[in-house]
Amino acid sequence: MEWFTDGDYWLGRLVFQRGLAVVYFVAFLSSLRQFRALIGERGLLPVPRFVASVPFRRSPGVFHFHYSDRFFAGVVWTGMALSAALAAGAGDRVPLWASMLMWALLWVLYLSIVNVGQTWYAFMWESLLLEAGFLAIFLGNERIAPPVLVLFLLRWLLFRLEFGAGLIKLRGDRCWRDLTCLYYHHETQPMPGPLSWFFHHLPRPLHRVETAANHVAQLGAPVLLFAPQPVASVAAGFIVVTQLWLVASGNFAWLNWLAVLLAVTAIDGARAAEVLPLPGPPAFGATPAWYAGLVIAVTALVAVLSYWPVRNLLSRHQLMNYSFNPLHLVNTYGAFGSISRIRHEVVIEGTDEPGLTGDTEWKEYHFRGKPGDVAGLPPQVAPYHLRLDWLMWFAALSPAYATPWFPALLLKLLDNDPVVLKLLRANPFPAAPPVYLRARLYRYRFTDRRERRRTGAWWHRTLVGDYVPPVMKAP
Repeated sequence: MEWFTDGDYWLGRLVFQRGLAVVYFVAFLSSLRQFRALIGERGLLPVPRFVASVPFRRSPGVFHFHYSDRFFAGVVWTGMALSAALAAGAGDRVPLWASMLMWALLWVLYLSIVNVGQTWYAFMWESLLLEAGFLAIFLGNERIAPPVLVLFLLRWLLFRLEFGAGLIKLRGDRCWRDLTCLYYHHETQPMPGPLSWFFHHLPRPLHRVETAANHVAQLGAPVLLFAPQPVASVAAGFIVVTQLWLVASGNFAWLNWLAVLLAVTAIDGARAAEVLPLPGPPAFGATPAWYAGLVIAVTALVAVLSYWPVRNLLSRHQLMNYSFNPLHLVNTYGAFGSISRIRHEVVIEGTDEPGLTGDTEWKEYHFRGKPGDVAGLPPQVAPYHLRLDWLMWFAALSPAYATPWFPALLLKLLDNDPVVLKLLRANPFPAAPPVYLRARLYRYRFTDRRERRRTGAWWHRTLVGDYVPPVMKAP
């Protein structure tokens, strides 16, 4: 079966599998630290209420058979332990079938979480992790050479991720076509990072170069992934560089790191070894017939399921991010088809005064990642994912995004709920709950260099108006 495998890609497989296991670990960790407040039994959008109204066939997973916060925590801890073991190389120390079972269990556990996560898990990198994780089941371990068909499927996934994002931009906001979107994007993106202020203040010609390079990375390089080597390796390397640029300029959870890992699988290890001091490949054994049959069957399945994302790519009404099946296999991807020119932020404030006057002192709740304090430098949190902070960005775009959960958040804060408060940086009312809460909408912009030197602030904000007028807990 020499046609079936290609040992030149063994190092790409190694990096991909170890890196994917680390991403899984981070994803499980972010669930462990946030699930009770967001989807726990007493969370903002409780899982028990969700599974009571949504059938198994629409959201398959273990939580349809049983749910408790303790059971959920057990699932997460199991996923963390298994992903840590795979990151340490356990998958290469066991027989092929056992390695495949380890990857399959990891996929099932995280699929179960995503399928009950509701709006908190409705991000493209959740589907991307599940699709990449499913293909990892069939990538083999060091006992056999990497299967060519699965390597091709990984390139097909990276192609859809990048090319879909490129098309949605060309079909969307005019600023992508006139190369001006990055005049605004570093400032208005959902979760700026510590370098975003500096990226925003790059000269405008460089912003245009950034935008043009993005088009090359998303519309040109993905096509070249299927070219002969070394062209495919060069295209993959260009994608890696652009993804690392995105890592430096903002916080997009594990999206960029998954794209980097997918691109690494397209790099020819044999050619890379000619210029880099890389170790030699291990001694591969024969490919089992049962394994080859499984890989061929999975390839056929992906080919059939690819009909829907291909049709979507060709459509004038392209969907930006969508899973066509509840297993999140062969999805469509895309991001930032339109760019916000103005940044708005919802700021929640409370007071412990029994009556409201013009002199009432309001204290602000500060989040762990999203902009709030104008003097606060945006933190680097990716690849960790702050789900509430991200949803607060959507809430500022339109109250419709917040309708299912924002009232519940305010009620929890009026109770000084300790689980929900752990999602925030600090509680301004440690002794007793606030009497009133309000939410206000502010316009935020990065300070310019002169303002930054004079005030020390990274942001300047201007009040727009009330988002939610003062409310109190019903007696």
